[in-house]
Amino acid sequence: MCAVCGCGTASPTDGHLHEHDHHHGPGHSHGGDHPHSHAPDAIDFGKGLAGVSIAGLSQERTIRIERDILSKNDAFADDNRSAIREAGVFALNLVSSPGSGKTSILVRAITELGGRWPIAVIEGDQQTSNDAERIRRTGAQAVQINTGKGCHLDAHMVGHALAQLPLERGGLLFIENVGNLVCPAAFDLGEACKVVVLSVTEGEDKPLKYPDMFAAADLMLLNKSDLLPHLDFDMDACLAAALRINPRIQILTVSARTGEGFAAFYAWIEGRAAAAMAPVARPA
Repeated sequence: MCAVCGCGTASPTDGHLHEHDHHHGPGHSHGGDHPHSHAPDAIDFGKGLAGVSIAGLSQERTIRIERDILSKNDAFADDNRSAIREAGVFALNLVSSPGSGKTSILVRAITELGGRWPIAVIEGDQQTSNDAERIRRTGAQAVQINTGKGCHLDAHMVGHALAQLPLERGGLLFIENVGNLVCPAAFDLGEACKVVVLSVTEGEDKPLKYPDMFAAADLMLLNKSDLLPHLDFDMDACLAAALRINPRIQILTVSARTGEGFAAFYAWIEGRAAAAMAPVARPA
């Protein structure tokens, strides 16, 4: 948990998130001076809300801090989810370790889906706007969040990005999380689904090493399949490991380089989006 790893989510003095106005009422407003006329190059959270480690706290207090962090995050995530749904948008949270190919997957998907769906992207990295600039070259709207020392996006950060990002009804919102297979598993951002990307260059045992992430995911994209002839990668062992951790996870083998498996990925998105945006039946 981030209260332990010191990524800057909790305050070392009081164990609480620093409060910010974060209401998704009419106009999806946020407290403070946050211009809404255009998307900034990046939203910089610097060292995060703490910026230091809180090593040395008792386990009892650490657990209390973790619960407090997650409960506050969940409240912000509920706000985000309501705003996204009211906008008529389907949101996916892409998570993985660094270098798995998340951005390459997004570039191909945006290029091929742009004529069918309005697409917006929230990019998360510790530093630079490189990925957001790469996304913008496809023509999609993108906001970069720099987390500084933070090792994941949280719902409060995403709420600020939503306030800067025009969302078109009937569109898709891709959230590319910071490359990390640990902390992002615990932080709901308000997305409809989590998609974990695993590249075949990382090894077949990653679901067993990082079970929380694969347990939280709805879909696993096994990327870089074009490299399989050159690797000693046990596909059956990888699939078995993922299903052992999460029997409900769906798995697609893809290649962002060749396009293999992307038609199935798009069909999955379309089906999930239709189900997520279906009117909620009200009791008579």
